Amino acid sequence: QIMAVTPNSIITPQTPKSAIAVATTANTTYTDTPTNSVLLMTAGANGARVTKLSALARATNTATELQLYVSYDSGTTKQLIRSVLMSAYTVAQTTGQTATDFGYTEDLPLILLASARLYVAIGVSNTGILFHAEWGDY
Repeated sequence: QIMAVTPNSIITPQTPKSAIAVATTANTTYTDTPTNSVLLMTAGANGARVTKLSALARATNTATELQLYVSYDSGTTKQLIRSVLMSAYTVAQTTGQTATDFGYTEDLPLILLASARLYVAIGVSNTGILFHAEWGDY
């Protein structure tokens, strides 16, 4: 169902959301059916506006590619839409880790169609790369 639209009226996200997903096994398949991708979020019935997507390593990691896929058919087909590099980091209780940011903000959001799904994957296996998303459903 599509939200009713009133001419000359702005439609803004109505429901704030956040989600976390953890990827552990490397994905090296960039086809429409990547292996080892993990569902991060599903947009609402009227779409969504993603304003933050970041990742942290749960354990010491080597540099690894972080992959973002979108699916408009409930996960059957997944398209690679963004890739960022997470730097190598040695986890320690005496150092702070800088989150790897995908670059989405209030001023530069990722707009998703109704019921779109975002999946994440990593290029190098790890004890766990934690992905965090913030968005609003329309």
